[in-house]
Amino acid sequence: MDDDPLVLELVERSISRYGFDVVTTRAALGVANLLRTEQPDIVLLDVNIPALSGDRILGVVRQFAGPDTLFILYSSMDESKLRELVRASGADGYIPKGVTGPELALKLSGLHHKRMANRPTPPAARVDPVLQRDVPAPQSQSTTAQVSVASR
Repeated sequence: MDDDPLVLELVERSISRYGFDVVTTRAALGVANLLRTEQPDIVLLDVNIPALSGDRILGVVRQFAGPDTLFILYSSMDESKLRELVRASGADGYIPKGVTGPELALKLSGLHHKRMANRPTPPAARVDPVLQRDVPAPQSQSTTAQVSVASR
């Protein structure tokens, strides 16, 4: 969610090049519908938006996201204030707006991989005691992240 359409376009172009599937919306009120329909892995929320900032909308829309969806505050705000806002809002992290291109993609990938690593893992292949043969483990999910960037 960002009130600057140029920032929205820059982020979309920047991270699409690095394999992210990016879905955008320009309406703050559209974030809930986007979360319901797309079930993204990561949502970037701008903090400095008049009327309904990203940290405030987070409390409203988290219920529409999947349990593994990461909510990342994305702002040009001073990093010490941004860290405090992350703690106060319940966001999963933050990325300063000065980070673009490969660095933004790297940070998003790192956050996504960290989340996936902390998920309970399916049991490894096990031996069926009756037949004494290997039973394959369930297939793991893809680690490709879908990112939603919303703009007002």
